[in-house]
Amino acid sequence: MIGTSGALVAGVEIALFADQRVAPWWLLASFPAGGLVHLTAGLVAWRRRPSNRTGPIMVIGGLSWFAAALANTTAPALVAVGVVLATTPLAVAVWLLHAFPSGRLRSRTSRLTVVGAFVVSLVLEVPRYLFDPGASPDRVLAVSQRADLLQAGTWLQRGAGMLVMLVTAGVLVDRLCTAEPGHRGVLLPLYGYGTLAVLATPLGPLLGPPARLSVAQVVGLQIVLLAGVPVAFAAAMLRGGFARTAEVQELSAWLASSAATPALLADALGRTLGDASLQVVYASADGRALVDGDGATVDTSALGERRGLVDIELGSRRIGAIVYDATVVDDAESVRRVGQVAALAIDHDRLTAELRASHADLQRSRARLVEAGDRARQRIAQDLHDGLQVELVLLALEAQQLARVEAAADLPDAATHLRLGIDGAARDLRGIVHALMPAALVERGLTAAIEDLADRMPLPTRLAMGEVGGRLPATVERTAYFVVAEALTNAVKHAAAQTLTVTLEHEPRRLVIGVTDDGVGGATQQAGAGLHGLADRVDALGGRFILHSPAGGGTQLRVELPCGS
Repeated sequence: MIGTSGALVAGVEIALFADQRVAPWWLLASFPAGGLVHLTAGLVAWRRRPSNRTGPIMVIGGLSWFAAALANTTAPALVAVGVVLATTPLAVAVWLLHAFPSGRLRSRTSRLTVVGAFVVSLVLEVPRYLFDPGASPDRVLAVSQRADLLQAGTWLQRGAGMLVMLVTAGVLVDRLCTAEPGHRGVLLPLYGYGTLAVLATPLGPLLGPPARLSVAQVVGLQIVLLAGVPVAFAAAMLRGGFARTAEVQELSAWLASSAATPALLADALGRTLGDASLQVVYASADGRALVDGDGATVDTSALGERRGLVDIELGSRRIGAIVYDATVVDDAESVRRVGQVAALAIDHDRLTAELRASHADLQRSRARLVEAGDRARQRIAQDLHDGLQVELVLLALEAQQLARVEAAADLPDAATHLRLGIDGAARDLRGIVHALMPAALVERGLTAAIEDLADRMPLPTRLAMGEVGGRLPATVERTAYFVVAEALTNAVKHAAAQTLTVTLEHEPRRLVIGVTDDGVGGATQQAGAGLHGLADRVDALGGRFILHSPAGGGTQLRVELPCGS
């Protein structure tokens, strides 16, 4: 749409110049032609690099050329617009020099210099068309003929213009000195050509006579030089050796202005490196593994030869990695450079992935706790149904039989038998209650309950328990007791241990429980095992569950429970 409109404007302007005799027709037509070159180069660059502002700057340059060409028409209003904007193409060229290759002004000096260039082109141009009747056709904007004011304004404009170009040259030299060696070969001729094209306008009238060039030839040469600027810059931006640098700068600008979700971040990195298959993975909480955006572990050993992996660090800490197609991107260093630009966003997404993984683990842990509770209730119900209930039914029948006994001699034996049955039922009931909550734990506290548990162990069990200092929260005492009970039971049943050791230490704000055996080791927290359920219970209280059980090296279990005192 913009390109079609630009071509239409250029055609209309060229048609309006057909009857002009103030200059050769080809020279007048070169102004809209130069605008069309700017517009075309800008649109191509804009389409190829949508987030790069170099293309839009060139488009603005093309519009400024069309506006300046209006000074050669015959309509007074259009002539006035053209005269006022006659030198704005030079200011846009200075803007392009400072903004290349990302299209953004990267320093305060560049911003002030570009503003200065537009001041020279728009403000300091005013004395020329106000006080020189020959500066505009038919004296459209002239108010008087004042040679003194015209001369003062001309010298001021030239001085300010030279200052702008000197500062511009200094900025460009500094960029050349700090550029990568591979880029200097492109930047040096590019900056040199752009600077020469801008300087050709004020210096052309001075250099034309010695070179025996007519005014028309000098102006034509100036137009050709300026029209070539966008072509050279667009070619360098799209095909030059530092095209990747421009893309990295675009990525930096995008990260600064956008909310980078994991999917959007991967897409942006893929566009920057030209690899649509690029994947961002994140370091796990312990730094030993890599996970995807959902917190699932990524198997890097199965990537294959065509896939490359580059670690991304923030400071000295590994935060993730970029997995890419090594047949598309053959320079791992460019991947690393892009990763460093996006390191903060990657770290943010890493934390998000950790939270997702933690949330998923918490949900699974809660589900396992609910399932464990349901299984415990089912077991109790089964024990009550199959054991105690049957005994109570039998006792009721015995009581009925006792009521029917007629011989006094049989009563003592029947009563004794009934009492023994009641004692057995009570014993079974105490066993069920003890499985739910040991009486020693409820009545005398954690230390006494663990001592009672150790006394009932069939293996020598050494206790090393510090001063607990009063009763702890009930949830902490119950969890600590069941940790010790499960660990000792596992050691007796599965570890083939000879001795057991239980330690209990009440530290500030936490209770530390340790259970060690000298058995065969190999204990795990696999799903469905008792230790797995205990780990869930400890995690639900905000504690730590640490199991070390190498094969043949015994088992060491350490549990830390927060207790608030």
